[in-house]
Amino acid sequence: MIASETADVQAAAARNNADWCASVCRSHGIPNTFGERVWRSARRTPLYYPDAVTLRADAVPGEVLAGIDTSAGCSVKDSFASHDFTSHGFAELFTAHWIYRPPEDRVASGLRAEEVGTAAGLRAWQSAWHGEDDAPDVFRPGLLDEPDVLVLALRRDEEVAGGVVLNRGSGVVGLTNLFAVGGEETAVWWAAVAAAAARWPGLPLVGYERGDDLEHALACGFVALGPLRVWMRR
Repeated sequence: MIASETADVQAAAARNNADWCASVCRSHGIPNTFGERVWRSARRTPLYYPDAVTLRADAVPGEVLAGIDTSAGCSVKDSFASHDFTSHGFAELFTAHWIYRPPEDRVASGLRAEEVGTAAGLRAWQSAWHGEDDAPDVFRPGLLDEPDVLVLALRRDEEVAGGVVLNRGSGVVGLTNLFAVGGEETAVWWAAVAAAAARWPGLPLVGYERGDDLEHALACGFVALGPLRVWMRR
């Protein structure tokens, strides 16, 4: 992939991820807006979700922070890792890499993908995703009404082996909140790829990962693109 193509895919991935953040905010009744260079939420977003996401590399910190609650706990996602927010009272939370996988018509998977379609099913999915009791209130039933969002439980026989959220937008399918239980990481990644190909054939896949999760993605045919960086106001 040449440099210009990589930049275009990274921009599509950033916009796709912001679309997902917007869906989560809508499910909580939180207003949010898309600008030319920045997506932002007027109120504090749900746990784990940024208050602003850059959509272009030329978005400057002042523009990113305008119109959001910048008190302690505020977080911003610099989709291109192009700015330093320390002078604004932020500290780096983590750095990750965007990932990309070209479309593939047929992908084998040993797991069964089951669409989550009820509030009770979503609560159970959220508990499995969180991995502990008292899972935070992040994923609400309104997400199940979003036409471009698909929440999947991935099963081996009747046992949950993992899960993933797929969201379509900007000409790509985003993979997010992927989780595996019982050492099923490789099977879950392949199942997520297969489910995306089945639901939205012909569209490439994007997301972002770091550490061991990035290694699992690369082993399933993804390539790493440029970095992104998440900052938090301490």
